[in-house]
Amino acid sequence: MTLALVILSSYLIGGIPFGYLLVKLKTGGDIRRFGSGNIGATNVLRTSGRAVGVLTLLLDIGKGFLAVWLADAVLHANPAQMAAAAVSVMLGHAFPIFLKFRGGKAVASFLGAFLYLTPLPLAIILIAFLAAVAVTRYISLGSIIAAGLFPIVVYVTLRPDPAVIAASVFAGLFIIWRHRSNIERLCSHAEHRFSFGGKAR
Repeated sequence: MTLALVILSSYLIGGIPFGYLLVKLKTGGDIRRFGSGNIGATNVLRTSGRAVGVLTLLLDIGKGFLAVWLADAVLHANPAQMAAAAVSVMLGHAFPIFLKFRGGKAVASFLGAFLYLTPLPLAIILIAFLAAVAVTRYISLGSIIAAGLFPIVVYVTLRPDPAVIAASVFAGLFIIWRHRSNIERLCSHAEHRFSFGGKAR
């Protein structure tokens, strides 16, 4: 019963669509009708401004962290159950029941979940992410590179429980898969370049 509760609670936490709600509160509009149509922080930043974008990012990271923390602190979960919580919160963000299963790419919820579960590997791949974005100004490319490296770094640095390794492999592949439209735009040189003011292409 505990595992089912971990999965359900984490999925529902992940499904809280902070980007959608914040843009709705600020403008009355539906973020899914603007920019890339994504509810995540990057699209919110690009279409609705810096403050809302940063707040979306922090809240989405927070819900990932909260899901795994709750599994550990409240349900006394073991590593396998915490790994299940990490995967479930990502799936909740990507496929939220509250928005008819049309959600974000799960990068921020991934960050929060694995910040609790595997902090050292996460810190290492964040450096790779920041370096890639600094050089290319493509957030999507930085996310793809970091996601691909993540399970390798988890294994090399921690040699953790097999369930944690499996969750890290899933997370990396899932994020890359969720970026498939970005990969197409990168290949055709049509991807948006990052600007903290949200204006660049």
